[in-house]
Amino acid sequence: MPQAKTKPAARRFTYGDYVTWPDDERWELIDGEAWNMGPAPARQHSLVSTELVRQLANFFQGKPCEVHDAPFDVRLPKNKEADDKVDTVVQPDIVVVCDPKKLDDKGCRGAPDLVIEILSPSTASRDHVTKRRLYERHGVKEFWLVSPNDRIVTIYRLGKNGQFGKPAIHGDDEAVEIPLFPGLAIDLRLVFPPLPRVVKESPARYL
Repeated sequence: MPQAKTKPAARRFTYGDYVTWPDDERWELIDGEAWNMGPAPARQHSLVSTELVRQLANFFQGKPCEVHDAPFDVRLPKNKEADDKVDTVVQPDIVVVCDPKKLDDKGCRGAPDLVIEILSPSTASRDHVTKRRLYERHGVKEFWLVSPNDRIVTIYRLGKNGQFGKPAIHGDDEAVEIPLFPGLAIDLRLVFPPLPRVVKESPARYL
């Protein structure tokens, strides 16, 4: 009986491959699998990102933590392997890194303290599932999922057991305090600008 053909295994990549790819393309590696980040995000995505970075940067001015927005490479090694062997490199929308030993000219090696991903239709599923598990596994202390369309922020915080607890969900009219950074509160009223007022008119006046 002829042997069934098996699908060839997809090639696995490392940071050593990643640094050779074109500068005008954006990719991420998750456990060796390459993910094309697609076209530039929508305008609303950019506005939300800019406001979050502004509030974070203002708070951390003069403090040891650094705030970075994409594109900014975060290498997540599994052990102590050399950079060119690392098989996970992501570009979160925003990170806060407080350990200077993790920072170098290439970006960050190791888990940031805070990671923020701003959802878009092309990446929402990966951010919600794959990246949430990835950040939990590597010890990210706090992970935000920001939805410009739904105007909500979902926050996961790492527990003492090394796992994310039940998510906290915040609406667009709140100021969110971050216990990880005492004194920091993000004003979501500024992150999500007021929606334009829509005036609805009844057709009765024309009848």
